[in-house]
Amino acid sequence: MSTPVSQPELEIRALIEAWTQALRAKDVAGRTAHYADDVLIFDVINPVQHAGLDALRQRLAQWFATFDGPIDCQVLGLQITADQHVAFCHSLQRFRGSLANGGMLDMLVRYTTCLRKTSDRWAVTHEHASTPFDPATGLASVATPPSTAGRS
Repeated sequence: MSTPVSQPELEIRALIEAWTQALRAKDVAGRTAHYADDVLIFDVINPVQHAGLDALRQRLAQWFATFDGPIDCQVLGLQITADQHVAFCHSLQRFRGSLANGGMLDMLVRYTTCLRKTSDRWAVTHEHASTPFDPATGLASVATPPSTAGRS
């Protein structure tokens, strides 16, 4: 017997799908449409923190410009906990694409996203992205682990 999905969870899943489509299209406005003006982002690259929606939009525009063509994004293992006013989500996201410098990106990132609902609108207030690292080498482990294959 499966647990029924709540209305807040359905709404947030729809937002995440819209964000994923906007990311694939490199659409900064669409990707940040439901972020609070005072959002705080912890990123996987320097600077490791972006405060405010304008900083996030600038960061995304810079990142999108490093790609030659669309960005593939898979959201893996998405878990959402939500009530009528607050929610948090966590997932693994795999990004792949051709880079403008001729290289290829294939990277796995861990995400935690926190949202608040005011009136009838969900807004991201905090997002934390991270990559695991190999303590023996000190290098990021960005490849998709076998345990996530086929999960969504």
